[in-house]
Amino acid sequence: MSGHRIVGTKVPKLDAWDKATGAARYGHDVSLPGMLHGKILRSPHPHARIKRIDVRRAEALPGVHCVLTADRVRVGKLGFLGDHPVLKGDKVRCVRDEVAAVAATSEAAAEEACALIRVEYEPLPAVFDPLEAMQPEAPRIHENAPDNLVPHRYEFRHGDAERAIAGSAHVVQGTYRTQFMTHCCLEPCFALAAFDPAGRLTMTSSTQVPYLMQSHLSRALGIHGKDVRVLQPTIGGAFGSKLDTHPYEVLAALLARHSGRPVRILYTREEEFVCAPTRQPMIIRMATGCDREGRLTGRVCEAILDNGAYTSWGATTPHIMLVGISSLYKLEHVSFRATCVYTNNPWSGAFRGYGNPQGTFANEQQMDELARKAGIDPVEFRIRNANDPNSTTPQGFRVTTCALKECLDTAATRVGWREPKRPNEGVGIAGMFHVGGGGRVYKSDACGVIAKLDDFAHLTLLTGATEIGTGSDTAMAMLAAEELGLPLGNVSVINNDTDAAPWDVGIHASRTTFIAGNATLGAVREIRRKLLPWAAKELGCSEDAVELHDGSAWRRDDPARSAPIEKLVRTAHFREQGEMFVGQCFYDPPNQFQDPKMRGNVSATYSFAAHAVRVRVDPETGKVKILKFVAAHDIGKVINRLGLEGQIEGAIAQGIGYALTEQLRIDGGRVGNASFLDYKMLNAADLPEDVEIHFIESADPAGPYGAKGVSEAGLIPTAAAIGNAIRDATGVRLHRLPMSPESVLAAIRAGEQEALDSELEVTGPLTRSGT
Repeated sequence: MSGHRIVGTKVPKLDAWDKATGAARYGHDVSLPGMLHGKILRSPHPHARIKRIDVRRAEALPGVHCVLTADRVRVGKLGFLGDHPVLKGDKVRCVRDEVAAVAATSEAAAEEACALIRVEYEPLPAVFDPLEAMQPEAPRIHENAPDNLVPHRYEFRHGDAERAIAGSAHVVQGTYRTQFMTHCCLEPCFALAAFDPAGRLTMTSSTQVPYLMQSHLSRALGIHGKDVRVLQPTIGGAFGSKLDTHPYEVLAALLARHSGRPVRILYTREEEFVCAPTRQPMIIRMATGCDREGRLTGRVCEAILDNGAYTSWGATTPHIMLVGISSLYKLEHVSFRATCVYTNNPWSGAFRGYGNPQGTFANEQQMDELARKAGIDPVEFRIRNANDPNSTTPQGFRVTTCALKECLDTAATRVGWREPKRPNEGVGIAGMFHVGGGGRVYKSDACGVIAKLDDFAHLTLLTGATEIGTGSDTAMAMLAAEELGLPLGNVSVINNDTDAAPWDVGIHASRTTFIAGNATLGAVREIRRKLLPWAAKELGCSEDAVELHDGSAWRRDDPARSAPIEKLVRTAHFREQGEMFVGQCFYDPPNQFQDPKMRGNVSATYSFAAHAVRVRVDPETGKVKILKFVAAHDIGKVINRLGLEGQIEGAIAQGIGYALTEQLRIDGGRVGNASFLDYKMLNAADLPEDVEIHFIESADPAGPYGAKGVSEAGLIPTAAAIGNAIRDATGVRLHRLPMSPESVLAAIRAGEQEALDSELEVTGPLTRSGT
């Protein structure tokens, strides 16, 4: 523990008691006097022109206060590229499209009013497959995108990958497909909007980006940012789904403005499945080569992303998808191209891992196949090609600390890699590379913290860093308590009000413990610098001789002499020319915004991991049972061991679901399994009983006490590791997610090559010339 009293221990989350007892107030618990209930009428068509909307019957319904359509409001567009109208007035492009919004005195009245609105549509030809959408004769979804390609392209080249592969001793190539997956937040989406008499908006929302939401709402509503306040209640899960500002949030504000009353919009569970963003389905074509000694020579990757009808931040996921493809292992020659394609499917958004799970599914399965071709053990093959500390990757990522080799060795050893296997058993492993020191996807990657120490040695941290269930508040409190020598119970975190807390860019990219943690240390160290002279004076020693712990200042050379910190603070407060113990820090990590060629050190440090699994596959049913799961993570430094274990365990569960069961079924642009009964999210009884988690501490010099970000890392390599284990157990390789019993059984019965030819392989170029 390196002398730490709090950091590195197991600590329950600060909000654990409130959540366990039901005291926590989520968005669905929040209401205001005179509040109206909002509901949204959505298009039943995936693609159609709106010819006429008649709202007269809805407006005449008792209890209805406001009905809005596109022609009644002036509102800006949303989305990463500003292509998403809040209300659709001329055309709908997917079945979740918002056509009208109603505010009424009850949810039932609002729902009835929506049912009374008459909309006349002219159905248009629709396209649901991104490859078909790229064809010249495909229906055009946006007039300013005649080729249905999102006008934001991703291309990276380093060296001559095609030539390197052509000269390789061994080459593998394949096409991989991933599915729609939804976030399944336990709390469905909500927004509560209210204007005060001066016209100032207070938006209560479960957003992940409260300060960016201020700007989004300001632009959309045409009001100054100072007139937008964002409040956050307890958030019941996000996983990236709340990284964007969504139409329902703006509609709540518009309804409140037009009705003159607060308006709350709550999604039902069915709406959450149908209307919330999804993980992007991808088609990934990849080829990788190595020399006779098993050293990687080059990789070529082309990816097609089903963007859906509009662009969100999910359209930027190729930035993170590429990091594992280019930089997980040593590669001198890499070629990458990703194209996001408009379809009439539901639009995709950000999701935990941000493109890296899809890319790693392809990348790490190819590593296994290449090892087999080269006649090298897959673990040894990976270790032979693994990154080393203090190296630079083709994209310009500066790898400082790196324990990938140790992760691979630990995972393989603990899963029993070389132990005998019973019939139908297999083992698989996969590595992972991800941002661990922030991720500069915006111009800023900063977080502000203000710390205040009061008369009773209670420390308050004010920060814009949002707590969405990751335990970041607890980690910040632990860091502050460790630094100032306070009991953990003396620290509280306030971060739910943009009027009170300092700015933060938002919670994403596994950034919060690293960046908000560094900001916390910067702020409390300022307090420490102010406190030490008072302690030294009280104890009659130099500042260097003072140490802080257990709520007191102590003389290092005379442990019998101490002074309570609260006494020191009161002494400084209650005197002439006293001092206030407040510290602040605005920490922006030393990372870079990538240039148009996708180069730049996007993170201040990088996280590594390896997952290994042992499975048994039933040859009669195709069902995969995970017998043992081992996760080994280079986390820099453990801050809260209990919280860290929970993060990895939860990510593993999500990754197993991604690998084996979860798929939002879209048919003709419509969601076919909009309930937990039909959407196969795993529960506790479905998860493996034997799970081991190992933390390897590489002590990164840039991290708070050496820590790296980790919240996404536990999901990223899981599907690939399971796919590799299935291949080891059955002899067949599955290239499509999820690897359901039906698909596993079909592959076993057909044989790998026949299955590939009949189901999985994409023929012809993935992208047209010039894309």
